Amino acid sequence: MPRLRGRRLVTGRARGMGPSWSSFVGSSIVGEPVPRDHQQSDAEFRRRRWVAALTLVIGSGLLGWSLRLPPGDPLFYLATALLAGCWVVGALLSGPLHLGYIRRHRSIRQHSADGLVRPWFAALLLGLTVVTLFVLGALVVRQVPPLRAAVNAVLDHARLGSFAVVAVIAVVNGLAEELFFRGALFAAIGRRQPVLVSTAVYTLTTVTSGNAMLVFAALVLGLLVALQRRMTGGLLAPMITHLTWSLGMLFLLPPILG
Repeated sequence: MPRLRGRRLVTGRARGMGPSWSSFVGSSIVGEPVPRDHQQSDAEFRRRRWVAALTLVIGSGLLGWSLRLPPGDPLFYLATALLAGCWVVGALLSGPLHLGYIRRHRSIRQHSADGLVRPWFAALLLGLTVVTLFVLGALVVRQVPPLRAAVNAVLDHARLGSFAVVAVIAVVNGLAEELFFRGALFAAIGRRQPVLVSTAVYTLTTVTSGNAMLVFAALVLGLLVALQRRMTGGLLAPMITHLTWSLGMLFLLPPILG
């Protein structure tokens, strides 16, 4: 039960029971970004931009090719492997990448002298939240045949191919995308609206797949992980959230839309 201390109502949470779910999730996407020093010289910045641009062109072509292959085609595995390699190589060649930190609730700042910790838990919670929202959306989508068909066109690669291999592909490509889009590309954009620009580019890249539902998913997920990248100054939070979302969609959507 809450108790009064002077004129203040002291609850269990105020006595240090820990941060709420909303504070964990919200702290990774909104608020004041954590302090960082990721400066590059003009020459290094121009090089990052050239590498990012070239990688984007090649990767967009590979993505369109992989998702236009018929489900069950063995070339799908080769195409997605090349795509992941493209994103990873481009990200690593572009310049330094960072994992990032997050400000944590005062009750657990004792683990870090400056109040900054790695955003493992907050990113996982956000990923689970996005999975929940997409699952609820799938319950609506399955009632609309054209939308259901668009989602199933992507899921059929898992149904008609090797599920285990497709799961590995989902993990590897999700991490590779974050290395490039929220790593190399985000840094190459500079300080003028990197969240909006990186989200727009990420969304437009999926247009080559010809799948409207995949484009919509890229818009929603891309915006959230870009906000994480801005807040934390690094890749760890976007990678965890993206990985959680990818595996959630792979395991939960087929029985819902099947």
